[in-house]
Amino acid sequence: MTNQLSMLLDQLGVEWILYLLVTLSVLSVAVMVERLLFLYQNRVPVGELQGQLMAALDRGGDEAEQLLRHYRGMEAQVVAAGVRELHRGPEAVAEVMAAKLAIEKQRYERFLNFLGSLGANAPFIGLLGTVIGIMGAFADLRAAVGQAATGSRSALIMGSISEALVATAVGLFVAIPAVIAYNQFRTQVKKTQANTDALASILLAHMKTEAAHPKGRDANAAA
Repeated sequence: MTNQLSMLLDQLGVEWILYLLVTLSVLSVAVMVERLLFLYQNRVPVGELQGQLMAALDRGGDEAEQLLRHYRGMEAQVVAAGVRELHRGPEAVAEVMAAKLAIEKQRYERFLNFLGSLGANAPFIGLLGTVIGIMGAFADLRAAVGQAATGSRSALIMGSISEALVATAVGLFVAIPAVIAYNQFRTQVKKTQANTDALASILLAHMKTEAAHPKGRDANAAA
């Protein structure tokens, strides 16, 4: 059984491992580009939006909703969902925004599991290629033992070992960028979520202030 498996792996060779790693590398780059474009298209200037949101809320929910409508990012989408439910009270608005945040996180974390899995497993795929290549080299060495080990046979064995090590190198080459990209995108998602929480807190604070001082709002409106 062991000999048959060894012969099968030797016949398969290392090339298919290399093709697999190259394919995964192309997919990894495609995911990175897609996520970069996604973050660019959904960017929200939170620093500017904070003051604008407070002023818009003072003028009414319609103004705030109109302001947030211009942005597609998580920060604006979550707060806009809360603004549309202002009439339900702070607790209900907080629940609505939490639900919307969970949906938006799925949109932002799309394909990140692929990058994380690729970064964790690509070295093992390369290691598999290395093992297969070394098994082939030992098979050549065993064949050479039964006959005079010519220079060409020795060169063939060295070539097999070299090919085997290439598989590990390619696996690491695929894994390292994937891990770096995964960590960077995860950091960006956490930053976006923190900005979303900040804007959501502004909305909830406004609602609580309005509930505590309803007359102050009427006086300001009359003025």
